[in-house]
Amino acid sequence: MSEAGGGRGCGCRVPQRASWSPVAATAALCLVLATSVCTAGAAPMSREEKQKLGNQVLEMFDHAYGNYMEHAYPADELMPLTCRGRVRGQEPSRGDVDDALGKFSLTLIDSLDTLVVLNKTKEFEDAVRKVLRDVNLDNDVVVSVFETNIRVLGGLLGGHSLAIMLKEKGEYMQWYNDELLQMAKQLGYKLLPAFNTTSGLPYPRINLKFGIRKPEARTGTETDTCTACAGTLILEFAALSRFTGATIFEEYARKALDFLWEKRQRSSNLVGVTINIHTGDWVRKDSGVGAGIDSYYEYLLKAYVLLGDDSFLERFNTHYDAIMRYISQPPLLLDVHIHKPMLNARTWMDALLAFFPGLQVLKGDIRPAIETHEMLYQVIKKHNFLPEAFTTDFRVHWAQHPLRPEFAESTYFLYKATGDPYYLEVGKTLIENLNKYARVPCGFAAMKDVRTGSHEDRMDSFFLAEMFKYLYLLFADKEDIIFDIEDYIFTTEAHLLPLWLSTTNRSISKKNTTSEYTELDDSNFDWTCPNTQILFPNDPLYAQSIREPLKNVVDKSCPRGIIRVREESLRSGAQPPLRARDFMATNPEHLEILKKMGAASSIDAEDGLRFMQEMIELSSQQQKEQQLPPRAVQIISHPFFGRVVLTAGPAQFGLDLSKHKETRGFVASSKPYNGCSELTNPEAVMGKIALIQRGQCMFAEKARNIQNAGAIGGIVIDDNEGSSSDTAPLFQMAGDGKDTDDIKIPMLFLFSKEGSIILDAIREHEEVEVLLSDKARDRDPEVENEDQPSSENDSQNQSAEQMLSLPQTVDLVDQETPEKPPESDSESPSPADTEEAASVAPSEQVPSSTESHETASLDGECADLDNQLQEQSETEEDSSPNASCGTKAQPIDSILADWNEDIEAFEMMEKDEL
Repeated sequence: MSEAGGGRGCGCRVPQRASWSPVAATAALCLVLATSVCTAGAAPMSREEKQKLGNQVLEMFDHAYGNYMEHAYPADELMPLTCRGRVRGQEPSRGDVDDALGKFSLTLIDSLDTLVVLNKTKEFEDAVRKVLRDVNLDNDVVVSVFETNIRVLGGLLGGHSLAIMLKEKGEYMQWYNDELLQMAKQLGYKLLPAFNTTSGLPYPRINLKFGIRKPEARTGTETDTCTACAGTLILEFAALSRFTGATIFEEYARKALDFLWEKRQRSSNLVGVTINIHTGDWVRKDSGVGAGIDSYYEYLLKAYVLLGDDSFLERFNTHYDAIMRYISQPPLLLDVHIHKPMLNARTWMDALLAFFPGLQVLKGDIRPAIETHEMLYQVIKKHNFLPEAFTTDFRVHWAQHPLRPEFAESTYFLYKATGDPYYLEVGKTLIENLNKYARVPCGFAAMKDVRTGSHEDRMDSFFLAEMFKYLYLLFADKEDIIFDIEDYIFTTEAHLLPLWLSTTNRSISKKNTTSEYTELDDSNFDWTCPNTQILFPNDPLYAQSIREPLKNVVDKSCPRGIIRVREESLRSGAQPPLRARDFMATNPEHLEILKKMGAASSIDAEDGLRFMQEMIELSSQQQKEQQLPPRAVQIISHPFFGRVVLTAGPAQFGLDLSKHKETRGFVASSKPYNGCSELTNPEAVMGKIALIQRGQCMFAEKARNIQNAGAIGGIVIDDNEGSSSDTAPLFQMAGDGKDTDDIKIPMLFLFSKEGSIILDAIREHEEVEVLLSDKARDRDPEVENEDQPSSENDSQNQSAEQMLSLPQTVDLVDQETPEKPPESDSESPSPADTEEAASVAPSEQVPSSTESHETASLDGECADLDNQLQEQSETEEDSSPNASCGTKAQPIDSILADWNEDIEAFEMMEKDEL
């Protein structure tokens, strides 16, 4: 999400310029000086190894792109586990995620300029012809304005930019006559009705065929949009105006940005996550640099670079000053309240903030970029990928990873700014992890759970648009690319727009003189290039010296104090505020502090609000930690070789896979398939893992029947056709209300979609071997090498230690299911299941402990914290000595209900004050 080259426009303040040229020259100087002054502590990577890694990236792209074209095109995206295209309306709804799909061959359009960057010019020419021949933009489908702008409009403009470049070179695209630009203009006009609001902020969705508000449009009733959704339009819309001469697009995008700027919170200079598009009121008042806001900041800085308007830089610098003052808590970036920016709004971070170090490079603020990037890299080394969200003590908060490219993006720009070969090694790790854990026979699959290594049947278009582009550029030398990448700016989707647009059709470009800008402390810009003596002291170990203190921040610490204590030094010697994790209901002093919260002063009020929020989060976390974690079914036979990992629900009986070695064996279907009576084919399941269908009887009865037939394990497959772990909550199989100690084999549950992958494999390959485990195991590199290229370090075991929060699960006892399957996106079990589960004796529903052998290595560092936390529980003597440092105090239900009301009252009071 940052600009090509990493140095151009990197925050150099050159006011009153008339054209791009002075900035380009100054920025080029920035980059030359930066890369020449800074050497690295890491050993240089040879030209041969860089070429080898670059070629590996090309092969990976071919694997992803080739499978999309073979198995999915003209669908929007590839479903890599089932090897088919994802078509809107033909698959179970995934909610807002599907708003990116418009039946316009999304992945192909999003990949156009990637083909040119990777020197696949012939494939690019073929792809452009396919877009012009096959893509229809007049579909009766409701799409996200934001996603359609950055992926489709940006993809068409990026494709056009490189098509005219190739045509000028005289070898390729000689037939091209701005056809992609005409499609982009058509799409732009289709998006314009979304701006028909009093504020100028666009509606979040629009019907490509019918627009807004018409009965057949099925949209136009929304009232809210995210800040990034409304503030990430200026690059594509301005480029469309500059290319075509139609000024309306840039005018509409500027009006939206102007409105967001005017609505910033004036005392903090921060913006919220969600805003009402009609009134301009902030709906969500938390502020950060991650999801919901991220690319708004990015586009302010890049609009200055591309369009030459100083007002955009002034706005960005104002916001950046506030970010570094309130949100930045090195190496963390934590959301705060826009009206009370000294108060943290949450105790976790989302993966989208990984773009921010790259944006800081563009600004020229290198030190915090290095710090945050290193922290993120340590999280990746622990979990193989960056979880969608993780806590301040680096536990998993949301376990998914949809192959996001933001970290690779920041890695590329940090390398361009520092020349430090350390970042080449980081890129090499990313390549190895993608091939080792995400690669499947039909492409690359998103991670359903980074803890278990299970996959999700999705390969988003941004994976091809961004990931391979940044990784290839990381290892490429200038002569490896057929054009000068420094002549272009990257959009948030990594599409390329030429910088010469800054001098084209500039009549609508004007400075916004209606706003007053905050006078900033110049010390905030001490790191602004071209001041390279500050950026890069004459110290060859400069970047390494910044990273070194963060090397163990994830693995070997239990950082209770990593969130800075805000302004506590101003309390004139008063005690630090009471934190929820330290609260003890039996401590009279703690109870007295509770009574004072909110009554004595504004500081006490802030402490009280923080305490309430922390306590509610602890309560929610405890409920999650009382559930069994998900398990994994890994297909390890040819041609899968462990590359397909399915998310499985655990059982509250049988062999506990978290405490015993995994179970490995070939699979066989039981007869009868429901497993509710003595098996008629015991010879078929003897020594194998039996497949049985859900329904007709209890889970435990099925387990006993296949165990008596000699099965070494069992997989129960849901009988609700179309059910999937992608759209339904994972659940665990409960017992039958009786003693289940006689069941010794492991039992796992798969939804219908995941189960069909195994059944299809049996039909095609007959012999299918699987691994039942608590998480996916590393693959055998020797076997893999026979089937696909692999990186040099594939033989290394990179399994991450786990000290993780667990996903929500639902206990179910199997009972005869209704003939009509439930809605695919339902999060509730069927009435029969619920009733039966409620009848199970409490002793049969005891959840497993969240502790595991993987957390044992942390016990030493966290022992004193564990002791404090255990004192809060009435069952202290029963607490496990191996409990992780993430263990929380028991919630106080009688207080939480009142606190929820207090929070609402506090927010209303805050609104009244404003």
